[in-house]
Amino acid sequence: MTGVHTSAQQGFSTQAVTYAQGRPDYPRQLTAWLAEALQINSQSTVIDLGAGTGKFTRLLSSLAPTLIAVEPVAEMGAQLAKLLPDVRLLDGTAESIPLASASADALVCAQAFHWFSTRAALAEIHRVLKPGGRLGLVWNVRDESVDWVAAITEIITPYEGDTPRFHTGRWREAFTGEYFGAPQLTCFAYQHVGSPQEVIMDRFLSVSFIAALAPAEKAKVTAQLRTLIDTHPALQGRDTVAFPYQTQAYLCDRLS
Repeated sequence: MTGVHTSAQQGFSTQAVTYAQGRPDYPRQLTAWLAEALQINSQSTVIDLGAGTGKFTRLLSSLAPTLIAVEPVAEMGAQLAKLLPDVRLLDGTAESIPLASASADALVCAQAFHWFSTRAALAEIHRVLKPGGRLGLVWNVRDESVDWVAAITEIITPYEGDTPRFHTGRWREAFTGEYFGAPQLTCFAYQHVGSPQEVIMDRFLSVSFIAALAPAEKAKVTAQLRTLIDTHPALQGRDTVAFPYQTQAYLCDRLS
């Protein structure tokens, strides 16, 4: 488990099932982006690094039959194996990918790169990609221009501590021009539609640093989220909620 942050190891181990239930899927337009920007097709060998429970792996599997999922947290990998039993699943980290050099045409990290955004990880990703291979980074980012979404951020942020987070932008620091070109951004609007339990409670109780909290602290967060659902005019009494996201997709070209 070397290289896995404590929040990820503890939180994702205990909340793998909730993660699988509560995390949003991805917009349909992303399939075309994977095919065009990353040049993924039926002949491609693709690595899904930090594959988690397989939500993004499922999307990739429709494009690339030769697909390899790499996931270091056993409980997350177990959920992936149930969802996609035909996908090859390997235990590995970004700094130690158990594959031969130049073995993949593309490598994608969905909701994951901020956990391992280091020079060592980019060197390892560079190693397993073929010359001309491409790295894709994908995140579903909450639309905090919506007031109740911003209120959720206010509830959870005090607990994040030193947990690596996409929103800090620190993941960009690894791109120094040594292994990959600068990330090129494409954005898509997306809504995660479901019950408040699914799109709010399951989603945010599965956040790594929330899932890793002691029971008393987790209960406080749970109560605040339920109060928001019960009292906010846009959420109160609703069976279905549309949670707004912006899906950010980054293309990074492998440098020779």
